[in-house]
Amino acid sequence: MMNFLIHLYVADINGDSLLGHFLGDFVKGRHLNKYDEILKSAIRFHRRIDSFSDSHPVITTCRQRFKPPWRRFAGVIVDVCYDHFLARHWKNYSLEPLRAFTHRVYAQLCVDNALLDATSRHVLERMIAHDWLGSYANLENVGFALDRIAGRLSRGEVFLGSISEIKAQYRELEEDFHCFFPDLLSFAGQYQHGSLPVVDNRPPAALRE
Repeated sequence: MMNFLIHLYVADINGDSLLGHFLGDFVKGRHLNKYDEILKSAIRFHRRIDSFSDSHPVITTCRQRFKPPWRRFAGVIVDVCYDHFLARHWKNYSLEPLRAFTHRVYAQLCVDNALLDATSRHVLERMIAHDWLGSYANLENVGFALDRIAGRLSRGEVFLGSISEIKAQYRELEEDFHCFFPDLLSFAGQYQHGSLPVVDNRPPAALRE
């Protein structure tokens, strides 16, 4: 998955390593062994979140909303869209303002960046420079991001302009997110804390959108 905001939010509310969850998209196979146990555990947690998400029926349905040729790109579209929906509905899930959260996360990742390789360090620099975590609240920025990703793919020009497909199905995609995300939070809390429930840092109902 490419949804950095979701991974870092889940890491944060479960008291896990932000760096480990950021690294989860970059560390493959046996390369895991070069990290300490805290980072290994967080990277494994990241992978379990990805596996849970990929096999979730709501995600399957969500991806199937995109017909060929968009279907081949649907996994990426859904990942970025779900970061958008979390950013858009942030007040439902955290008392900390999104801007404060993103600044705190960026600062912590910069403190720990000596453990990043050239590729992940470059991604982090771009993430901070363009405020990926916060900017995806704006739907147009989602479109720009997906076009940049498409531009890096073989025959990616086929997928340029995917924002039009998102806008056409926006309400359905948003409903999918609201069905899926509580399940993800529940799974993450159970995985990290055994039988303990997910830490609920949502504001009182009266403060929610």
